[in-house]
Amino acid sequence: MGFFSKLKKSLEKTKGSLFKNIEDVVRSYARIDEEMYEDLEAVMLTGDMGMEMTEYLLSQIRTGVKSREIKDGRDVIPYLEKVIIQILKENDVEAPEREGTEVIFIVGVNGVGKTTTIGKLAKYYTDHGKSVMIAAGDTFRAAASDQLTVWAERAGVPIVKHREGADAAAVVFDATTSAKARHMDVLLVDTAGRLHTKSNLMEELRKMARIAGKNIEGAPHETLLVLDATTGQNAVNQAKLFGEVVPLTGVVLTKLDGTAKGGIVLSVKRVLGVPVRWVGVGEGADDLRPFDAAQFADALFDKAGTAANGEDGSGERKEDT
Repeated sequence: MGFFSKLKKSLEKTKGSLFKNIEDVVRSYARIDEEMYEDLEAVMLTGDMGMEMTEYLLSQIRTGVKSREIKDGRDVIPYLEKVIIQILKENDVEAPEREGTEVIFIVGVNGVGKTTTIGKLAKYYTDHGKSVMIAAGDTFRAAASDQLTVWAERAGVPIVKHREGADAAAVVFDATTSAKARHMDVLLVDTAGRLHTKSNLMEELRKMARIAGKNIEGAPHETLLVLDATTGQNAVNQAKLFGEVVPLTGVVLTKLDGTAKGGIVLSVKRVLGVPVRWVGVGEGADDLRPFDAAQFADALFDKAGTAANGEDGSGERKEDT
């Protein structure tokens, strides 16, 4: 199954639990009134859209009614689709290409799939002709570097690691020194996920960033927050807390295939103003891909069938030419 097909399948629960319920509400009202707005609010909140995102969508529907783009309930879903597609496209800019080694910090609480994400990113970059190195900067969690070593071996990339309990900044120093000397294209840096000790985590990340910046100009060039889509609004709360600790440049959304809370993408982009850089739709090494707003919208609203959705016979979506 190609990635686009997997993405569509991953969003089926979200479509069934959220958008179908929204559609049922608007179709049950002959005219638009406050009671309909109340029912819509309940459905959106139950669908784990979160209060901020729910209020925004309702305000947009009210705007559509006022402008007469929405004349009755039948117009709500098409209008909502336009609003959501616009949200998906907000901040949807690719990270710029850089000369020299690009240093990417990977942050997130324990259990969201950071180690797996780093392994999959390493494979993606190597598959696309990039030389990759991994730095095992989470020296706090037992066996973290061992797990990362397994992924590094799978991807066929070098890894820099120290003993458990070592200074994470020392790992970054050695890794950036080695990556620069070996002219690596990408250095993926794992970090500790001890969010409950926020002040310690903040100081550790700042120190790691200072060391990286001294060895490689502008580093870290990206700081990606890994979020577990199955946690819904808890993921948004995590993102807010991490945003207070370190400037985030993007989000990696994992486990999209196991949840009905795919609307979390909207909250991340609209409420936090942080672009979604990558999405994961399975356990396979190739099931993590760069986020594509148009592709996500097509999958979410099931805009095209298999013969016309841009996939070839192998199930892979063709690139636009």
